[in-house]
Amino acid sequence: MDLKKKYGLIGFPLNNSFSVNYFTQKFSESGEAYSYENYPISDIVQLKSFLINPENLSGFNVTKPYKEKVIPYLQSLSEEAQACGAVNCIEVSKNGDLIGHNTDVYGFKSSLLAFIGSNQNMHALVIGNGGASKAVCYVLKQLNIPFSVAARNGLGDYLLTEIDKEVIQTHRLIIQTTPIGMFPNTTEELPFSLNGVGKEHFCYDLIYLPEETCFLKTVKLKGAKTLNGLKMLHLQADEAHSIWMNSKT
Repeated sequence: MDLKKKYGLIGFPLNNSFSVNYFTQKFSESGEAYSYENYPISDIVQLKSFLINPENLSGFNVTKPYKEKVIPYLQSLSEEAQACGAVNCIEVSKNGDLIGHNTDVYGFKSSLLAFIGSNQNMHALVIGNGGASKAVCYVLKQLNIPFSVAARNGLGDYLLTEIDKEVIQTHRLIIQTTPIGMFPNTTEELPFSLNGVGKEHFCYDLIYLPEETCFLKTVKLKGAKTLNGLKMLHLQADEAHSIWMNSKT
């Protein structure tokens, strides 16, 4: 059976990506004779070259560190991508235009609502201010959940090192969006104490590998409700698949 369309993932590094197996299986289950593979891109020069001629791909996913860096090379953006300033899914039109989408918005929103249920009357603390954080903040605004951002670079409401017991106690929803604790650096911990976390807290780490980061292990012992990023990962991938399969451009 001939392959009709090609899809893939760009980013660096891609050693731990789940995408190839996930989309290959999804295409097979749907009876779609399509292929999916990784395209590791190590620098911005290589990224620019790839985006000028994306190897006959009909669509591709984008992961760190390029969710924001791809935007200048795209011809248009979806509403979510425009609002977030970050792209994780690209649709290639019939005339070769690159259309940026942000399916992290759908994946995060759906998984968050299932996690917190009706407990939306609380403040959120978002750890990190990268591409994933922008999707998180966009969703929190949609849900009218007030939030603060803590980051290493000072581009937020707090530095990570400024987080203390009082800050944690006034933010019952904590959302960790950085790579801290991601495989293979599984012993890496957040640079602040988690004193103040208790049974009233909801703690969501977007990392899915390992299943439990040091952050989630610590807050779980304190009685907090916890969630990792696996459900969000599957939901955002399913949304990307839907965009590609329903593309009429």
